[in-house]
Amino acid sequence: MSKDKTEAGNRLEGTLGPTERAENWKRLGSQEFDVVVIGGGVTGAGAALDAATRGLRVALVEARDLAAGTSSRSSKLFHGGLRYLEQLEFSLVREALRERELMLTRIAPHLVKPVPFLYPLTRRFWERPYTAAGLLMYDTMGGARSVPGQKHLSRAGALRMVPALKRNAMIGGIRYYDAQADDARHTMTVARTAARYGAVVMTSTQVTGFLREADRIAGVKVRDVETSEEVEIRAHAVINATGVWTDELQKLSGGRGRFRVRASKGVHIVVPRDRIVAETGMILRTEKSVLFVIPWGNHWIIGTTDTDWHLDLAHPSATKADIDYLLEHVNTVLATPLTHDDIEGVYAGLRPLLAGESEESSKLSREHAVARVAPGLVAIAGGKYTTYRVMAADAVDAVSPDIPGRMASSITDQVPLLGADGYHALVNQADQLAGAHGLHPYRIRHLLDRYGSEIHAVLATADDNAELLKPVPAAPNYLQSEIVYACSHEGALHLEDVLTRRTRISIEYPHRGVDCADAVARLMGGVLGWDEDTITREVAVYTQRVEAERASQTEPSDQAADAKRSAAPEARTSLVEPVV
Repeated sequence: MSKDKTEAGNRLEGTLGPTERAENWKRLGSQEFDVVVIGGGVTGAGAALDAATRGLRVALVEARDLAAGTSSRSSKLFHGGLRYLEQLEFSLVREALRERELMLTRIAPHLVKPVPFLYPLTRRFWERPYTAAGLLMYDTMGGARSVPGQKHLSRAGALRMVPALKRNAMIGGIRYYDAQADDARHTMTVARTAARYGAVVMTSTQVTGFLREADRIAGVKVRDVETSEEVEIRAHAVINATGVWTDELQKLSGGRGRFRVRASKGVHIVVPRDRIVAETGMILRTEKSVLFVIPWGNHWIIGTTDTDWHLDLAHPSATKADIDYLLEHVNTVLATPLTHDDIEGVYAGLRPLLAGESEESSKLSREHAVARVAPGLVAIAGGKYTTYRVMAADAVDAVSPDIPGRMASSITDQVPLLGADGYHALVNQADQLAGAHGLHPYRIRHLLDRYGSEIHAVLATADDNAELLKPVPAAPNYLQSEIVYACSHEGALHLEDVLTRRTRISIEYPHRGVDCADAVARLMGGVLGWDEDTITREVAVYTQRVEAERASQTEPSDQAADAKRSAAPEARTSLVEPVV
């Protein structure tokens, strides 16, 4: 096969491997783009896909890794925002439910799955009809199209569904459905789909300045943090989709922002599935907000907190107080309390909230805002993960005055993500696939729910080495072929990219990835060309990261936790401030 045909085929597959990275770096400096998107979170990846499928020439640049910030540290839910009904934000709920439906049925059925929740009732007489009315509105707004509607339960019925609850913790319950996804995998898949439609997607590519022509922004200066090479990217328009870094990037552009973004820290803990005996997740009211107990494979995710954060934006730290808060609140309803010893993983993320009138971050707006802050420069911030596609479309619409000619309308509501096509047929063929590759059907279904129809490419990495179909040492939920594929197709460049985002080993195992770090680094090195020194350095940096995170989680305050976490070195050693 000719080199041109191979490159065309890889682009059709949305491949983000070492060869594509080298080619894309050359394209950044040699082509003029219609749009440069800054930020590899779900909004930035969504904007790149939206623009590319409108026929625009697009580049997406990210200083760290795809979903390295907020978009890998959410509650991992595609939900309508049931509690927003109480705040009378009906349009936000309706919009989110529509997006949830699109994900479940058309855009990402391989990645987004229905998940049931129990809403325990604790007040007699008024609470059941009040909550039922809200859920009825939720269902009729679109919440019960592809998932069952609400189901009312007596106390005995609720206890049969969730035996882990204290008998006196409720007087009954209501079961309803939302949806969930691996947020980091979903974001990465959005970016790969953008690449499939022609977008140049580059991670480890830091914006260091802006290009100007008279009074307008005409592109950006970027630096490859892997090689320290620099290049100028010329473009008709730039979209700032950097989330909690929005204000920092705005300062770098030399202009004033039209809105202010506040970072709100949300902490989640992960515990083994057998520590809470239940058939369904739970949503619990707290004095400040709500607490979710979310099924996650062989685990439960419990979260979240909601507090202001003014320290390191790249590495928000969970404190002992954050973890104690979650344990205290979930233990009010559990017959067998959870302890610190039950915790397998902890993660903290920052929500980019639009600063509002209220000083309480839990009441700040979850709606998004788009502003054309200068000719050629648009900023987008706020919103919620579920509505990323709408946010992306609004951001691309906003650059239309800067794009020569007429710009097509958004069509991403009709564009399945990579791996969606053929997914349902492959689920029906799971037994045959398992037999052909010598794997258990459960393993095949697990892979299908992570890769969809891309499963063939994942399994093909083992064509010349059957050992790759064996589990990762000390992390048996994942195959070694997945590690190789993460580097050859999914853009992983560092050990932390694989252990924290391409897989979720860092939060799903008590060792948090340390026990398999060497084995994973060696698999990665085979694709990325690492020598022994590089392997040793990657393992050491990752181990120090885990040690720093563990240390931070024993501290009582944000400042003390941040000091401990910040002591760990960066995997991307040549990142410089401000990081955008």
